[in-house]
Amino acid sequence: MIKFQLNGKQTEFNGDPSTPLLWVIRDEKKLTGTKYGCGIAQCGACTVHLNGSTLRSCVTPISEVSGKEVTTIEGLLSSKVSAEATAVQRAWVAIDVPQCGYCQSGQVMSAVALLKANSNPTDQDIDNAMAGNICRCATYQRIRQGIHDAAGTLTASASSNVKGETA
Repeated sequence: MIKFQLNGKQTEFNGDPSTPLLWVIRDEKKLTGTKYGCGIAQCGACTVHLNGSTLRSCVTPISEVSGKEVTTIEGLLSSKVSAEATAVQRAWVAIDVPQCGYCQSGQVMSAVALLKANSNPTDQDIDNAMAGNICRCATYQRIRQGIHDAAGTLTASASSNVKGETA
């Protein structure tokens, strides 16, 4: 029996410990926002967070998440939404980042992790953090712009919070 947190809730899996996390998330837990793309951790469609860091769920055995926190796109955008997730979601909508949308859950998961680690990323920071997230529609420029816009929102929000505290 493998027990772990999934989107903030205790859950368990009673099956083959070598089963990829992706299939537990999609088939057992019925959370289909995390996508299967390549099965070899090269495309990023299956990206989730494990204890806050990005992870390719298609090649991660479920046994590796025992006792840890897994967050999927559904959990990222649920009731306990972070400022980074909100900023990314709003930027994505405002500039119409996705085209077909298949890769977007992985793109968003990687973008949020980047902004949690670096609230003011450069183009190079973004390119490095997003490497391995493939977009067949090639919306890379809009993805980069979306991350910059989300970072700007976070900076403006932090600035207004500081001004509000001193007033």
